[in-house]
Amino acid sequence: MAFTILSILLSLVLVGLGMIHFNWVVGGKFGFAAALPTNENGERVLNPRKIDSALVGIVLTAFGIFYVIKSGLFEYHLPEWIMKYGSWIIPILFLLRAVGDFKYIGFSKSVKKTRFGILDTKLFSPLCLTIGILGIVIEIMK
Repeated sequence: MAFTILSILLSLVLVGLGMIHFNWVVGGKFGFAAALPTNENGERVLNPRKIDSALVGIVLTAFGIFYVIKSGLFEYHLPEWIMKYGSWIIPILFLLRAVGDFKYIGFSKSVKKTRFGILDTKLFSPLCLTIGILGIVIEIMK
């Protein structure tokens, strides 16, 4: 039961993040500026295009669907290799994001006093760490 609840919870988080990215694709501004790292001068270090947001939205939503399937609530069988490797690749990606690039992103970042840096420390990196840990817990529980 806990396995199913955690899988659904993780799925909802991932699909929700995907929806935020799709919102940006159609011109929404909610959280967009705050979600992009800047240097100490306030200049963006990433300038994603709409297609970039769409691709991230698709990937996050696919990850969410993966965990719905993993939960067992719906009878759908992905190839065994996708279930096997996806169960580890998804959490590892989020754990790597939480660790960061040692400059602008993640717990290892050196640029911490920007708007993004503060939000990344308080929200984005802890969320990625939580997603990574939950993914591993789900895999271990199965």
